[in-house]
Order: sequence, then structure tokens, then C-alpha cells
Amino acid sequence: MLAPSSRGMRLNGLVSEIRDALHAPAPGRPEQTGRRVADVVAGHLHHDDLLTDDQLTADPARYKQHVLHIEPDGTFSVVALVWLPGQRTPIHDHVSWCVIGTYRGAEEEIRYRRVEEDGSPHLVPVDITVNHVGTVAFLAPPGDIHEVRSATDGLTVSLHVYGADIGALGTSIRRRYDLPVRSPRAALGRAQRSARR
Repeated sequence: MLAPSSRGMRLNGLVSEIRDALHAPAPGRPEQTGRRVADVVAGHLHHDDLLTDDQLTADPARYKQHVLHIEPDGTFSVVALVWLPGQRTPIHDHVSWCVIGTYRGAEEEIRYRRVEEDGSPHLVPVDITVNHVGTVAFLAPPGDIHEVRSATDGLTVSLHVYGADIGALGTSIRRRYDLPVRSPRAALGRAQRSARR
């Protein structure tokens, strides 16, 4: 479905450019798809007219998802996530590739690896990054286990493009991970230092 006319013309342009990027002739590896879509998203993140006031509203109880567009053939969906300070996702992975662009504020992302030792599964953090306005990231399953939280004292908004029909699925989350997290201090320290640069 196309974005309703009450939404900004820029959002319609973004959707059209994503569609073109996905139909561009190129091998269909997820990394190449992600790179093309990431380039499109990056070109729209510094424009104040991308989202309406309604699409920037938050929920005091938890981060809020605004579905902006679902492609009629189900090939992609565009979503805005709006965060207040301290709000976070559960640890999860995704049903498809995803491009994330930070539109307002900053998000902290912690990526994990699932480890099984002595029959005891747990998660180990492998990377921490803070994504500021204009930053674009790409992830694809498998190996996309992460959690995301607001990293500012104000409003944070991120734009997500999923290679799936979020309307039919109801969510982009494939699985939530309720496993113990074991933090190897040295690895976590390195990741935190690099995120601050």
C-alpha cells in the first residue's frame, strides 16, 4: 500500500527509491541488497519533512512502532521506531534482512553470539555501537542477535526497512532470547571503546 497523502512527499520518494533499489539488476545476495537500500535511506535521514508529527509520537510504556509502508507484493516494509529515554527492545533476531537509519537522537545496539558450553546455552556480547543521526546499519540473519535501546535523554527515532511483509507477520522479530548473558570483560571493553570513537 502506498503511504497516504497526509504523509510527506519525501516519504513517498523514499519508498519509490527503495523499490527501485530492490529491483535494480544485481546478484541477490543480502549484503548487496542491504548496501543499495542503505544508500537510499542515508539520503533521507537529514530531512525534517520525512515524518509527520503523528509518526514521531512516543509511548510512555515502551518503544513505539509506526508502520509507514508495506509494499503490495510483500517484498519490503518501512517502519519508524520511536524511543523515549531508557526504552529498549528485548534481545532478538529477525525474519529478514534489515536496514536501520537513525533519524533523531541516538540508539545503542548490542550484538550477541549464542554460545553453548557444557550443555548450557547463553549469550555473549560481541559488539556495542552507538548510532547517531545519519548513521545507517545493515543486518541479516543468521547471526543478527541484538538488542537496541535509546542512548539519549530526549526522543530517538529510527527508520527500519525490512525485507518482509510486516503487516502479514505482525513483527520483524523471529525469536526473542531469554538466555543468560555472560560478558567477557575484555571483549566488551574493546567494543565499548570503539563505539565511543
